[in-house]
Amino acid sequence: MSGVRTQRRFAQRQFRERRRRARRQAMVVVASAVVAVGTAAGVISAVAGEGERATARPGTTASPTVAPLPAVPSATATPDRPASSAPAAPQPPRPRAPAPPRASRSAAVPSGGRLYRHPGSQVLDWVAGHRSDPRRPLIEARIAARPAAVRFAAHNPGAITGQVRSVTAAAAGAGRTPVLVPYAIPDRDCGGASQGGAPDLGAYDAWMRQFAAGLGDGPVIVILEPDAIALSDCLPAGERAARNASLARADRVLHAANPRARVYFDGGHSGWHPASEQAAALRAAGAADSGDGIFTNVSNFHRTADEADYARRVLAALGGPARLGAVIDTSRNGNGAPKAGQRCDPEGRALGTAPTTDTGQARIDAYLWVKLPGESDGCKGAAGSFSPDYAYRLATG
Repeated sequence: MSGVRTQRRFAQRQFRERRRRARRQAMVVVASAVVAVGTAAGVISAVAGEGERATARPGTTASPTVAPLPAVPSATATPDRPASSAPAAPQPPRPRAPAPPRASRSAAVPSGGRLYRHPGSQVLDWVAGHRSDPRRPLIEARIAARPAAVRFAAHNPGAITGQVRSVTAAAAGAGRTPVLVPYAIPDRDCGGASQGGAPDLGAYDAWMRQFAAGLGDGPVIVILEPDAIALSDCLPAGERAARNASLARADRVLHAANPRARVYFDGGHSGWHPASEQAAALRAAGAADSGDGIFTNVSNFHRTADEADYARRVLAALGGPARLGAVIDTSRNGNGAPKAGQRCDPEGRALGTAPTTDTGQARIDAYLWVKLPGESDGCKGAAGSFSPDYAYRLATG
């Protein structure tokens, strides 16, 4: 585990150094603009506008964008931060609007495990194109036939509402509950393998409003930004507070758009932060105020029993209404976690419990497949790409 922690600290130092270089370059550009404003103001304004449009409007696709979920993190200590990197103190939060009426848990999370299977996944595409592959029957039966989460990882204002609506409308027509994963928070994955996201929190807030506009009025489960809280210790305190405030706004926007939505905040996993520490971070992001609970084990391998125990301890430390529950990613945890340091598409893993909302466990609302089995962490193939070999190994594990 020490080697993994060293790699994570090195990645975090690289991330902070890239941010400092970007800030210095921005200061140079501003200074140059001031000097040249008398002769080149029009040119500078036009170039800046071009850059903003290119950042805010990447190419989009007709179906929800599939991108890798975060690489499996390990427990890390918050690194020391130079005093020069500390931002100005955050402004006090604005008064919150009253939370909308919340539907009962039984209405929002139907029994019987009737979760939605989106028809546009990579595994279904592979199955359709490889009918004669000897691995196909097992992959189809044990993975492709299962409901799984739909990820929205592109910052694509103007397209996101329609993409979300296409999923929620199809799920409503089938009488099933979709699981949606908005994954576009700025500084996503702290500059790691899944880096990306919106250019800033203002753009993210606007994107989340458009995301919420596609929710419809049926039951829906939202996994709000994997790693956004558990991995936020890579950010300076002020930026972490700003991210927390943005996550709290996102939760309120989602519930205002659809009171039947159940929104779960990032709870990390049982092998990462202590329960009390994770609960404090969740409380700072508003999870106890208007959320519906937490999610754990996304893209990870820890056994369901360990995660359920951990989730209940986090919820107890978090406080808040008794209705708060937890959902657990069981997609790859059938054999438990690998040895320390084996975190990228590790061998010897297996599929976990099939997705269902009938867990039989106190305060555990659902077992979900958030990371679709067979989608690589980056070792069996490009991060997020489907590896039939890895899928088959999980299915036979």
